[in-house]
Amino acid sequence: MAQSEFDADVIIVGAGPAGTTLANLLGTYGVRTLVLEREPDIIDYPRAVGMDDEALRAFQTTGLAEPLLKDMIQNTLLRYHHSNGKMFAEVGPKAKPFGWPRRNLFIQPLSEKVIRSGIERFPHVKVLTGHELESFTEDDAGVTLSVKTADGNKTLRAPYVVGCDGGKSTVRKGLGIALLGDTHPWRWLVVDLKNDDRFEPYSAIYCDPKNPFIVIDLPYGHRRFEFRLRPEDTDEKMSDPDEIARLLRKRLGPDEKPEVIRARIYTHHSRIAASFRKGRIFIAGDAAHLQPPFFGQGLNSGLRDVMNLSWKLAMVVQGKAEPKILDSYEQERKHHAEQMVKFATGIGKFYAPYSHFTEYFRKAFFWCVHRLPSLRDYVLQMKFKPMPFYEQGVVDHSNAGGKSMVGRMIVQPKVADAEDRPMLLDDAIGKGFAVIGINEDPAAQLSTEDRAYLQSIGSIVQINRSRRGKVGWSAHPETLVLDDLDGVFRDMLLKHPNQKFYILRPDRYVFAVCNRHELAGAVSRLRAQLGEQRQEPNLIAAE
Repeated sequence: MAQSEFDADVIIVGAGPAGTTLANLLGTYGVRTLVLEREPDIIDYPRAVGMDDEALRAFQTTGLAEPLLKDMIQNTLLRYHHSNGKMFAEVGPKAKPFGWPRRNLFIQPLSEKVIRSGIERFPHVKVLTGHELESFTEDDAGVTLSVKTADGNKTLRAPYVVGCDGGKSTVRKGLGIALLGDTHPWRWLVVDLKNDDRFEPYSAIYCDPKNPFIVIDLPYGHRRFEFRLRPEDTDEKMSDPDEIARLLRKRLGPDEKPEVIRARIYTHHSRIAASFRKGRIFIAGDAAHLQPPFFGQGLNSGLRDVMNLSWKLAMVVQGKAEPKILDSYEQERKHHAEQMVKFATGIGKFYAPYSHFTEYFRKAFFWCVHRLPSLRDYVLQMKFKPMPFYEQGVVDHSNAGGKSMVGRMIVQPKVADAEDRPMLLDDAIGKGFAVIGINEDPAAQLSTEDRAYLQSIGSIVQINRSRRGKVGWSAHPETLVLDDLDGVFRDMLLKHPNQKFYILRPDRYVFAVCNRHELAGAVSRLRAQLGEQRQEPNLIAAE
């Protein structure tokens, strides 16, 4: 089948946060995309409530970070309490290593409206609601999907399909991929309130061996309670509004009467798919991994998936890379997804210690934390959160050395352009690959052919020491020259004098670091990993 006979370059199944974020990213990259969603509209009750700085950086790529942040409570405190109610730890991250606040609380339906409305900017991206995937088949050229609609069945076809259709994923089941792991024996009652105006501007975790519970302050007078249920708390009993009101009165007091907008019992899972891909079909988000909500990383893990996958799909369908780079999606994402599932599971056990004896040891540990500045900073700034590190995939560790940034997300400081306009790094260097030289011009070390290649997939950047002026200004017109306003790149070079050049991927993970003599070799290895560019028309441009 010819490319023009495809209905889209990529079809996404599921219009939840992961699916619509992927659609926005693909739209930004110029990829024809269809999103199939079974439901007629956005689910109107809160589910996920936390978004981190990595997620906001992904939304920055597609211009939605600021609109989303308008409806969020930023830098929310997280307080931990013993069973006696006394606070023993407080997490209050203030640093912005990736350019955005690290812990932000939101109301999911509001955020989903912003994300979905972002798709409307792209004429080459469409969301088809009331479209339920029934089956699919794959051949050498693409994937054919049978879709049920109100008007009957229709057939759609694309070179690639991504299942973002949740924990009960039709795509994952259709591929025969097992979801490995455990379902936890404990059940939790989640109660969402509105019109709650108490001044408790933080999330509170009450770590009780018998009755742990969580209280989360949300935007616009909303508040969430999560109670771990006892064996005798049957579903029938806990669906009684009077029983829910009794639970709330213990925490709110008899005179406060906020409105309950939803109460639902959840059983938590710690599961990960055996594979994230089969052939031309991928899974992402809850379709690929499920974790308890105790550290608020379920949604964020799904957004990491689609940020990783989006630029690779875009480069492949636009002929800028060979399909082999798609193998790196599972190589890079599965291990970290497993880490996050284990981490969230461990946090859940921390919330409910086995006994008052183990609670005593936790109390002693945090007594030490408060008296050791480095350990206190480690906790307060959330440095304990597992960060992705790619040992395999689209990375080049040839010149990495010890403590290299290769395979890790690079920080995002403020820089200034030639007109001295301050901006975040990603906004300055654009959405493709970037070769950055600190105080040096990468173009001076590269052949004309390599410079032309890099321009075709991204940008060449020189970041000068702050307020260096025109001294050392690039002689190459293709080089973007920036001022290191925050001094972050200065400090990186002081710490690692031989790492003057950084090759960044579109998702802002570091492909390679090197000195001037190694740069040409690193670019050559990048070209080899991506594959030489093929001369095929972009499907958007061809229309």
